[in-house]
Amino acid sequence: MNIILIGSGGREHAIARCLAQSPLVQKIVVIPGNGGTAVEPKCKNIDKAACDYIEDNGVPACVQIAQREECIMAIVGPENPLAEGIADDFWKADIPCIGPKKAAAELEASKDFAKRFMHTYGVACAKSETFSDSEQAKAYVRQHGAPVVIKADGLAAGKGVVVAATVEEALSAIGSIMEAGSVGEAGKKIVIEEYLEGVEISVLAAVSVTSEAAKKQKAKIVPFLPARDHKRLLDGAQGPNTGGMGAVCPLADVTDETMERFRHDILSPTLKGLIAENFDYRGFIFFGIMLTKDGPKLLEYNVRLGDPETQAVLPLADFDFAAMCCSIVNGSLDNFAFKWKTGCVVAPVVVSGGYPGAYEKGKEITIDEKRVQSAGAQLFIAGAKRTADGKLVTDGGRVLACSAHGTDFDDARKKAYDAIGAVRFEGAFYRKDIGLAGAAESGKL
Repeated sequence: MNIILIGSGGREHAIARCLAQSPLVQKIVVIPGNGGTAVEPKCKNIDKAACDYIEDNGVPACVQIAQREECIMAIVGPENPLAEGIADDFWKADIPCIGPKKAAAELEASKDFAKRFMHTYGVACAKSETFSDSEQAKAYVRQHGAPVVIKADGLAAGKGVVVAATVEEALSAIGSIMEAGSVGEAGKKIVIEEYLEGVEISVLAAVSVTSEAAKKQKAKIVPFLPARDHKRLLDGAQGPNTGGMGAVCPLADVTDETMERFRHDILSPTLKGLIAENFDYRGFIFFGIMLTKDGPKLLEYNVRLGDPETQAVLPLADFDFAAMCCSIVNGSLDNFAFKWKTGCVVAPVVVSGGYPGAYEKGKEITIDEKRVQSAGAQLFIAGAKRTADGKLVTDGGRVLACSAHGTDFDDARKKAYDAIGAVRFEGAFYRKDIGLAGAAESGKL
């Protein structure tokens, strides 16, 4: 079958590589793709703006491309297209889509909606209040004190969350987001949450929920192996927050008891809520969780696979990714046999100099492929593109992830850091402590 894949990040490169390994898949059309998917087997990048056959007929360009390329399934990587209703568009054109429809995508598109959902269905989470008036928000902070977490309600490309250690920092964040408009329309409303101390984990999961599946008691959320992202720019969980500086999977500090509490306190009530809201949710969900002294607490939902967690989780998949997607669509996920490789994956991310602030693009990337292969690693390209003559150049903040599978954490970490030295470009930077103890703890403020 031919599949259309929406997105341009490292997550999409990892998905494309898994799909390419499936005997079920003949062609993967990636819109717009990146410098990695451009050379991945079975893959073909297409730029919507460069298509000469797109008609102004009311049918979205991605749907027209899917029809032209004879794609019979769509997979959506990033959140913005889902929030805009791209899954609805594909289903309307009789193209099954991996990704929730617009109504369910509100779980990520609106922090306020997500918190109300959590509270309604009893999901263990941080306490919070929502505000549309900045003065009321400031009064709340003055009354309740700090530390607190300030979150813009809407999608803000990872820039709408501020962890405020003091009342002054919280007041400043409210002023920046709500009054100065630092994240645009996304900050018209904010959520103020209690600050949870602990260590974060990410649980990605496959979801197959429809009203029909619910009636047959086949609605299902199946969690993948737990992973951990490292958000801070610098070693020791220091510096500004980023989109993710690297990930590790699985996690030695996550016990069976912890996962059972996650299932009972977070996953099960989430499934109950998806069914009760009559959502059509066929795709993936990301549970961002803080492991506190009182047990796992949900920080956020993402309505897609995480990045860079996907680059650490999918290399451990020992099943046909395309077949799993088919089971999500047709309601047979409860019968799908998930199998995972033993060992561990460590995946540090290489970023452009200056990230997450201003950075330059167009830096030529050189890769010693033999060194990467000899280390037993693989590269997932994100913020990089191919020039007309085939050279790979930087095109974003997070440039690539160097993912290595080892027999255990130490083995995987050694392989990853042996291989990452094979990647060179002007200003390249990466953390040296991905996966080490304390590298992702929130700690006391």
